[in-house]
Amino acid sequence: MKLLVRAFDDMALGARVQDVGAMVLVMSGAYFLVLSFDVLTKKSIIEQKLSRKLVHILSGLLFLSSWPIFSSSVEARYFAAIVPLVNSLRLVVYGLSIVTNEGLVQSVTRDGRPEELLRGPLYYVLALIYCTLFYWRESPIGVISLAMMCAGDGVADVLGRRFGNHKLPFNKQKSWVGSICMFVFGFSVSLGMLFYFSNLGYIQLDWGSTIEKVLIIAMAATIVESLPITGLLDDNITVPLSSMLVASFFFRPLA
Repeated sequence: MKLLVRAFDDMALGARVQDVGAMVLVMSGAYFLVLSFDVLTKKSIIEQKLSRKLVHILSGLLFLSSWPIFSSSVEARYFAAIVPLVNSLRLVVYGLSIVTNEGLVQSVTRDGRPEELLRGPLYYVLALIYCTLFYWRESPIGVISLAMMCAGDGVADVLGRRFGNHKLPFNKQKSWVGSICMFVFGFSVSLGMLFYFSNLGYIQLDWGSTIEKVLIIAMAATIVESLPITGLLDDNITVPLSSMLVASFFFRPLA
């Protein structure tokens, strides 16, 4: 009996070490990702708006992709959630100008004002925290919601601003190109991430029906993103929230 108890203790300790190591690795990666785009922006290699959106696209998707390196313990999700939690605290500190970080502000805000960190960027990391804690890697809901927010909304903004000459009739701030990109990239990356987690054994899916479900979720999120409500609600709230709500009709949330 003592040997059995010791074996379980060793397993728990091993899982904790793995989770702490994964947390440190992912946190370091997130820091250097933002730092890299800060340097590129300062050297005028890429423009500030493009830098902001590339951080938007890559940071969330890389964080989502990192979930499998955490252990299979119940506590693993909490260790993973510490990464965006730390980033959210950084955004609050810099957004309130308690400490200044011009590079961070230039990399992730639209107009280079610190207070902007308390809106879109903060909502973004809060969505990461929520999906990590309440859906984790065994639920398609969180995977799809983050894919739609990061890839769908991110690419829509990049390509919509560059090629979106034809605006939507009900929202002149959005374009047909942007909405099409939102749907295509959100749908494609959602399927890609589902395949990734399914291939690793975390999610079991009937692919015939899953494709149809993701199509509906992507369309719903695209419609919500196209509405003229950006002044009231940020896309980093409406896109993941609408994706979660629709996905909840198709996939069972984790208990």
